[in-house]
Amino acid sequence: MLEREIFDDEHEIFRTAVRRFFEEEIMPQHEEWEDQGYVDRSAWLRAGELGYLCATISEEYGGAGADRRYSAVMVEEQARSGASGPGFMLHSEIVAPYIERYGSEEQKKAWLPKMASGEVIAAIGMTEPHAGSDLQAMRTTAIRNGNELVINGSKTFITNGWNCDLLVLACKTDPDARAKGISLVLIENGTLGFEKGRRLKKTGYRAQDTSELFFDNVRVPTTNMLGEEGKGFAYLMDELAWERLLSAIRATKVAETAIEQTITYTKDREAFGRPIAGFQNTRFKMAEAATETQILRVFMDKCIVMAAEGTLDNTTSAMAKYWSNELMCRVLYECVQLHGGYGVMYEYPIARAYMDARPGPITAGTSEIMKEIISRDLMK
Repeated sequence: MLEREIFDDEHEIFRTAVRRFFEEEIMPQHEEWEDQGYVDRSAWLRAGELGYLCATISEEYGGAGADRRYSAVMVEEQARSGASGPGFMLHSEIVAPYIERYGSEEQKKAWLPKMASGEVIAAIGMTEPHAGSDLQAMRTTAIRNGNELVINGSKTFITNGWNCDLLVLACKTDPDARAKGISLVLIENGTLGFEKGRRLKKTGYRAQDTSELFFDNVRVPTTNMLGEEGKGFAYLMDELAWERLLSAIRATKVAETAIEQTITYTKDREAFGRPIAGFQNTRFKMAEAATETQILRVFMDKCIVMAAEGTLDNTTSAMAKYWSNELMCRVLYECVQLHGGYGVMYEYPIARAYMDARPGPITAGTSEIMKEIISRDLMK
């Protein structure tokens, strides 16, 4: 396998510490969190204490001012461990950058230090029951009434939704406009009229508190607007390339880890008097999976460097998101098959990885939407 050259010694020291954190402090509790449907707040506070939340945020707001390669390490090690429950990635790498980039000084000082410490858990509300990938079709509204915004509507499939203390809500401040009518608004948990619905039961990510959110005449001051009114869609588009790459980083590491686990298993497991690894079918399946994943890894590391340098474009990130998640699902299918009956036993990491993989080609934009983005660029 090719040696990775995009990380320096400090990144690898960070990787060792993060790996230990997930293996020793997160995974021993993960099955319990899967049963209850959410991650305990103690895990968030511990991650904050160790400096693992909002690391790329500037130091004046509680972060470490780290480059995005540290973020990649964090995502990779969480994926490697199988800890699909903690919504650290969305909190640190999606919500926090929105606030730092577009928020007022007051908003940044009020929320970012507490997000970095784990005292505040953040979510972003985009998807609605009737409108998934088509954000322009959202119906949740925030209508001005004097110095307040009156919010009505609902959201679904919201990661960290049940646990969140702070929500960045995408809504229509001009219901008659499409993209130009979308704004982002900060809503604090406990605000009158803001209700959290049920924690949604999923085939994967069982420990992640994905939920419905409801807004019934929620009133917040107009100063809760994040950035400029009507610029919300543009803000979302600016950050989506990084969000898609994060999904791709995770998928690539899941595939690599599955291959490692399957090679180990097939060497130990015997059938017809010899290890499964001795059969040509096993060797060829692993050769195919390892080759395709190695090709993906080279592309992914290039994308990580581009993200760290600020040169990652929407088309490249769409390619990374689409291909990595589709390949992950194919690799895991073969790895489960080579585990035989044990491949569908939940006590085996490969079974949990298989369950958690299926949302990959859907979340952060479906594979079909990624192909549309890519093809539009190709055909323009």
